[in-house]
Amino acid sequence: MPKGILESMLSGEGTIVPHVQPMYRLNDNRLMALEYLAWHLDADGNSKPVGPILQDPALLLKDRLTLDLKFLESTFQTLARTGNDNCLHFVNLEPVSLEAPGFWERLPRWMEALPFPPDLVVMEFTESQGVHDLESLQGYANRLRDLGLRVAVDDLGAGVASLTHMARLAPDFIKADRSLVEQVHRRPYQAALLNALSHFAQLMHVGFIAEGIETLEELEAVMDADVPWGQGFILGQPWPTRPRPIAASRS
Repeated sequence: MPKGILESMLSGEGTIVPHVQPMYRLNDNRLMALEYLAWHLDADGNSKPVGPILQDPALLLKDRLTLDLKFLESTFQTLARTGNDNCLHFVNLEPVSLEAPGFWERLPRWMEALPFPPDLVVMEFTESQGVHDLESLQGYANRLRDLGLRVAVDDLGAGVASLTHMARLAPDFIKADRSLVEQVHRRPYQAALLNALSHFAQLMHVGFIAEGIETLEELEAVMDADVPWGQGFILGQPWPTRPRPIAASRS
């Protein structure tokens, strides 16, 4: 990422373009949830996802925290402005933000502005760099639940720690990573694993979503594996909400 763009975003002069992507219940194609994705405008005015920026190992920890809080602020502003109670709303959360006093100071204000009950908001833990102490993560997850929010574990299957995270955090939702979905129609081990995870989720009364579904063949294989919810380009690509300037951080 060009240094000028990063400096612009950190200073508050950049522009966030929140995007949303749908999740559907696969047996009847019913919209169940929207995931809110932080995108930004690059130097040419094109929208780009910010995930690669936050996951860049060269990004300083303090800058990662500053950016994530800006993206969270913009997401909750979007929810307050356009959110509704017809579906769930998934919000990506970098684990590093959970350790920041500023996050816990702002969260009640963000929640007060919501036009629907807080249990319609699902805080989706990403597995990029950040908190790795499972005891701490478990405490933060319980703290979010105490505020009325729900918790999801993202990218299940992307790393060896994923199953441990799922077991310890006891989330309300788990999302199977694209690595388990890609070419699943040609990979019986992946299909069997998705099916096993789906039945585990059903047994534990946990929502289960396969993300990254990009082809009709993958969609059919995911449905054959009894995965209840799906997300991916074939079901709906991210679309922008109204662009907003990046707000300056509040201490």
